[in-house]
Order: sequence, then C-alpha cells, then structure tokens
Amino acid sequence: MLRRRTLLQGAAVGVTGAVLPAVAAHADPITVSADGITLTANADGSITVDDGSADRITLTHFLFKDAVLGTQRTFGGTPSLITLPDGRPAIKVAYKLPASASALTITGTFDVTGHRAHLRYDVSGSATLTPTGFMIGRTVLSPTAAEAYTALTRWTRDAGGGIPYEVNAGGLYAETWSGARGYFRLAATTPAYTNATWLHAPGTATGTSSATTEATLVLGELRPQAAATVADQSALGAEIWTDQAFNLWDAAGQPMAVHAQVVNGGTTARTVTIGFWARDFDGALVASQTVTADLAAGAAWSGDFTVTAPPQGILLTEVTATAGADEALARTTLAVLPPYAYQAGQDSMFGIANYPWLLAPSQADVANLLRRIGVKWIRIAYDGAPGIPVADLDDLGIFHNVQKGGIPIGGTAEAKAAWAAEITALCTAAGARYYEAGNELNQPWMSGQGAAQYADDALIPLRAAMADTGATFKVMNCGLGGLDYNWLANFQAAGGWPRIDALAFHPGRGNFTPDYAPDPSTWTQGSTGSYWNFLGSIRKARELVAEYDAAAGKTTPTELWLTEAYACTKPNAWWNDTYRHAAENVLLSLALAKAEGVRGVNWYQLHDSTIHHPQAAEPANGEFHHGLMNRDTSAKPSLLAYATAARALDEATFDRWVAFDDPDLHGLAFSTPAGPMYVLWSRKDGYVLNADHAAGTSAYAAQETWVDTWQTKTTVQLAATRTHVRQVDCVGRETLLPKTQGRVSVVLDGAPRLYYGLCTNLGEDC
Repeated sequence: MLRRRTLLQGAAVGVTGAVLPAVAAHADPITVSADGITLTANADGSITVDDGSADRITLTHFLFKDAVLGTQRTFGGTPSLITLPDGRPAIKVAYKLPASASALTITGTFDVTGHRAHLRYDVSGSATLTPTGFMIGRTVLSPTAAEAYTALTRWTRDAGGGIPYEVNAGGLYAETWSGARGYFRLAATTPAYTNATWLHAPGTATGTSSATTEATLVLGELRPQAAATVADQSALGAEIWTDQAFNLWDAAGQPMAVHAQVVNGGTTARTVTIGFWARDFDGALVASQTVTADLAAGAAWSGDFTVTAPPQGILLTEVTATAGADEALARTTLAVLPPYAYQAGQDSMFGIANYPWLLAPSQADVANLLRRIGVKWIRIAYDGAPGIPVADLDDLGIFHNVQKGGIPIGGTAEAKAAWAAEITALCTAAGARYYEAGNELNQPWMSGQGAAQYADDALIPLRAAMADTGATFKVMNCGLGGLDYNWLANFQAAGGWPRIDALAFHPGRGNFTPDYAPDPSTWTQGSTGSYWNFLGSIRKARELVAEYDAAAGKTTPTELWLTEAYACTKPNAWWNDTYRHAAENVLLSLALAKAEGVRGVNWYQLHDSTIHHPQAAEPANGEFHHGLMNRDTSAKPSLLAYATAARALDEATFDRWVAFDDPDLHGLAFSTPAGPMYVLWSRKDGYVLNADHAAGTSAYAAQETWVDTWQTKTTVQLAATRTHVRQVDCVGRETLLPKTQGRVSVVLDGAPRLYYGLCTNLGEDC
C-alpha cells in the first residue's frame, strides 16, 4: 500500500509583507537558495529558477493594466539582495517602466523555502489601476509537455450539517520537464488570458493607488492538489483519482484501482492517519482501509486502494487525512456501465443540452461516453461552437441541432433579413435537423411580454430566408423558461404558431417529484414557485398544442421538445435534489416524457461546471450543479439513471398508465423488444421533497447519497409471467424477484423502478 514518500519542502515558513532595508545592489548575479530551489537575479532584472538539476524557468517582466494608462509592461529592472523580517534573504527587483508610466513604481520580491518560491509584485502610484489585468512574464525552459491548467478545489464539511462539497481554491499551472515538474499556484486566474509569455495573475488593491499580486512556484513530482497544499502551507491535503476515463468500468469483477495522495503541507513532521472507504448505493461498505504514515514537513504519501467492480451501479468513495484536529478529505465515484447496442436511431428522444463542451480527458473519451449512455441528439452544434465538431458527431451517428440567439428584435428590416440569412446558412452548413430560435425570451415569466414582436421579428424573416434557400431544417420557438402559457397565448394570437414545427420549453423543477402536476391555474410564481413543475407543464403543453394546431389547421402535429431538463444537485439546499433523488428523478422524468409523447429531451447538462470557469467549484451557484457528472468528470448516480432510461426506452412504445386500487400507487406500462416493461412507484410520502426544511433559509442538511429517505414501503402482490421478475433500480442494478403461486411480492416507495416479467393485467394471472 505504501508506495513512496517524497520530501517536497523544508520546514522554513515563507514570509510576506514589509522587508528590512536593502543592501547595496550587486554587480554579480544575486542568488537565494533553499532545498531543491535556487533563484538567480540577472543584471537585466530577470530571475532564473533552478531546481538543482537545470535552469527551469525565467521570470521576465510584469504587465499591468490601468484605466487611463492602458496596458503597460516593465522593461528590465535593477535587482538587489534584501533581508526579510524573519532574517531570510530575498531578491528585490526595482522594475523599469516606459516614460508614459514613469509615475508608477513596480517592485518584485522573491524568496524561497524548500522547493518553493514566493513571488510578490507591488504596484503603486496610480489611482486608476486595474488589478484584475495584472500578469507575470515567464519563460519555461525546454519543457517536455505543454503547460496545463488545473482548477483547484477543496472538499469541506458543511457547518450546518449535510454532505461535504467542494469549494473553489484558485488555480495552478503545471510545467513539465523530463523527470521534473513545477507548479505556479495562484489564488485566482483566468486560463483564457494566459499565454506562452504572460501568466494571468490578478492582483488585489492595497490602497487607493496601489495593488499587489502574489504567486507561489513549487518544484517537485507532485499531484496538483498536493502542490497547492505545499504552496499554501496548509496543514494537510488529499486527492483521489483513477486512471480510468470518468472512473467508469464496463464489466463486473474488474479491479477498480483508486489512487490517493496525501501531503503534509505544514512546517513540522506529523503522523498522519489515512482512511479510505467505498460504499454502494445502499450504503453497504464494500471496502475500507486505514494506513498510518509519518510525514516530514512537505512530504507526500501515495497509495492505491482496489475495489472489485459490481455488475452495474455506482460506488461512493472517500479518502481522509487526519492529524490531531486537522483533516483533509476528497471524494469521487466509481461506476460500472456495460456496453449497449441502441437501436432507435433518429427516433430516439435522448439528447444533451447544450453541448458537450468539456472534452476531458479527451474528445474521443467524451464521444464514447455519449454513445455508452445513449445520447442521440446534441442541442447545439455548428462550426465554431464549443464541443465536438459536427463532422465528428455525424461519424458517431449523433444527430444535432442549433440553438442561437442574436435576433434583432425591434431592428430594421435589413438587420432582420441579414440575421435570418446568417442563421439559415449556419444551420444548413451544420446539417442541423432543428433550429431553436433563441433561448428563454419569455422573461419575465408569465408576463406574456414580447411574444408578438418575437413572432414577427424572428420567425417571419427566418421563414423567408429558408424559403429563398430551400432550407429544410425544422423550426422551434425560443426554448421557454417554464411552460409559459401566457406568452404562448400571445404568440399564437400574433400568428406565430404556424411558423414553428416544434414547441420548445424548459420544465424547470424544484423540490417536487417529476410526476407532480398541479392545475396550471394554481401555479405560483417566484424562484421557488410551483410554476417550476415537470409533468404538469408537459400536460399543459400537450393541451395547447392540440388547441393551437387545430386553430392553425396543421396536418402535421407540432412536436414537443424539452430542450433543457434538469435534476440540479446543489448541495445542502432544499429546493434542489439530493444525489439520490436526482437519479430517481432523472429516470422518472424521462419515462414520463416518453409516456406523454415528447419528441426529444435534451438533458441539461453533461458536466457539473460552467463554460466560463471549467471545473472550478461554485457551490453556491445552482447553474453549476446540473450535470450528469461531477466536476472531476466522475459519474453522478444521475448519469447511470439517464443510461438506464435510455436503454429501457430505446425502442419502447407507451401503452397506458397503470391503475391500482390504491390511489397513491402509480405506474407506466410500455411495450419493448424485451416484452412488457413497467415503471412503478408510490406517492404515499407525497410529491414534495425535503418538505421538512426550515422556513426563511435555503439551507437543508442533505442526506448522503446512500440514504433511502422514503419512509413508507408498500408491498403489492403482482401476477408474473416468469419464474423470476427482473427489477431494475434507477442506477441500473438488477434484482430477481421470485414468483410464488403465480405472484411476486414487489415493494413500492417513492423511487421508480422498472419491472420485466409481469402480466399485462398486474392483478390477474396471465
């Protein structure tokens, strides 16, 4: 288990802030050294970083932004040796500036501890500084791999109770050489602004006319989380990962190797207890191990834990490092999903919104995952859009649409015609099957505002451009936020209905089960209103489609598309799903959509993340938590639920709602190539999730994923055609239920499950 211990830094503590008076500037190169690192100040003010084997990095210049002076950079500097308050030597560089910025002063201060350099840049002399635009100039010498950015997080336990979650911990740029690594650690950075010359290092105002930027450089063979722990001199750090894409295996019995690294980021040696466990979806402990390691300051422990893959399903894992009152933890999931040959093709309703833009670990891996879980539609794909190129989607047999806005509402006739021509050309070039004309333009919800002008300014010029070019893609309205029947009434009254082939909307859902269907006349508004319901919205949409199609004389029914569907898992928040409820709700949402005749469901979205801050934790941002996958690209239970639904419903035909004598029991009956399939569940515990939440707060101490919160279990005796009935839960685990005297005992609760082998009339023998 204990593979190696790597000493990363000495015990000295880096000190920032005021310095003692500088000694005279040196004509010869100035150096400061610690274990594994030497900084040399060159005559031109640049700093060379050496790890004892070779020169690795040169710190060249500093770039700053100012609202008046614009973007400026330094041009050389004068180095000197100074003494820090703790007695350690450091290098100070007084940078030279162009004449246009001569009123400013920029100094750099560079000190070292073992394997670690602290970089500080102080800028003063202007009341119009823009610290967010500060950059550090650096040249990486003879790297063997491209610089790689990692968004850093830290797992934390919620003081209010509930599940642990990740918080943002800045970023880190990794530099690689043969047999060596280095890491630039920053509290904040935007990778898109960083290039081969400049490292984006936003500063912090320290006065009305001054600001400071700091960074830490760590040298050593480390994982990113360990490097950050050493850089920050945090007490402990922990990281857990696998070498398997998405931590996803494809068969039972395979060894699932889990890697862990724990680091002592403090300044003294410590005895660290390292714990590991893995639990299944029901909470059964399938693996557990404890290791003790004596770690010097800055030393890391690395080890492997192995779990045997189940036939299908998900395992929740955690590694902890504890020493005294200090703790670090990290979590991930392991999943098993066997391959499956989907048959529905373009008749499938299963899609992803908006695009699979996070192509990690690679585009090929993401493409294979999409096929594995049954994705056949991508909401947005065109040349220049994020994600997988349209030609590659075509090769994969994945169909794709376009959603794009930019509609010149209220613009000139020329502007509208130009927009329509551009969109028509884009959709045609992309091979889009559908174009969704905008997104959620029905705000404020249920106000009805803007519908008539949208119908005229968007759809009339669009249809004209399509007629001019012979374009044949189908047209959707802007995907509505919620089923906004007031907006649709105005849209229909303005003549918009004949101009669309499909009604697109987003049935947002809060702490309601997907089968909650309140009367639309009772829907309440607001961010936690009953307006945000799933089944009720679909049924109202079907009602309007039938009414408006008849009024328009349509011979081809208007299709229903849910271009965004959700199961948000924002942690410890009562309005959102727990990870377990999310998986249950994904399965039931998709089954209900199939039963209600929905043509397509684009699940929002593949990953927990936002496109503007890839893989940076944002625990308070609900938008972040809609993924089928975790931030680290491991599977949520929701991913397996999506795949379970896609497989069960691939070629299914809806037959009927199942009627029980007990009105709290519900079911859907489908015909499939594998025979009759039933989705059964109970609502004896109601339609409202997390109903015991406190008033006046969004906080809710969520249960762990493996905790079954359904209190009421109802056993029913159902007629069976086979000796065993196959029961499939939301993450795809199968259980065989034995038949006794023509019946099987089935336990129903709030979690939907699939059943194969039941008689058509569930209460009577076949």
